[in-house]
Amino acid sequence: MKRVYLLILALVAWMAVPAQAQFKWGIKGGANISSIHFTNLPENFSTENLTGFHIGPTIELMAPLVGLGFDASILYSQTGMEIGTQTVKSDYLNIPVNLKWKIGIPAVKVFAAAGPYVGFRLGGGKFWDVLSDQIESKSFSAGLNIGAGVELIQHLQISATYQLGLTDNYSIKKLEIDGKNRGWLISAAILF
Repeated sequence: MKRVYLLILALVAWMAVPAQAQFKWGIKGGANISSIHFTNLPENFSTENLTGFHIGPTIELMAPLVGLGFDASILYSQTGMEIGTQTVKSDYLNIPVNLKWKIGIPAVKVFAAAGPYVGFRLGGGKFWDVLSDQIESKSFSAGLNIGAGVELIQHLQISATYQLGLTDNYSIKKLEIDGKNRGWLISAAILF
């Protein structure tokens, strides 16, 4: 009989942890420093980073005892590059979902986050004529995020995230070369 009581007590305690989970929502925004990584790019094509921005709603769900949880966002994000005198820029709707781990005291916590993202091209050019060749942007992107940051007074998060594109987002037609989005996101989020 004692085993049954202990089992029921363990089940009630296990069910109480999700009920105590900390759910927050808010808005996230910041700067993008993006580039496009081409494989086997000829020397006459030199690319430079492009600075853009990202903004959108975000949520966070954390288990209180272990500091483990996840966050997800829907971000309007500008990516691209500068090649020669031409600016290649695309606007994406990115949806990152990250596993997150926090540690610290309530006033100041540090965190690490990693996970996948998908993106859908919303705007910007579809084709660019650059150095007598044509670059085409694709409509879908996917990749991985890895980042870290600090949370202040349980409502403000400042983070740096590296996005590693896994899908080919751009192609140079004549040279048959594909390129992937890469870049840094410097973000601030206000959570309620």
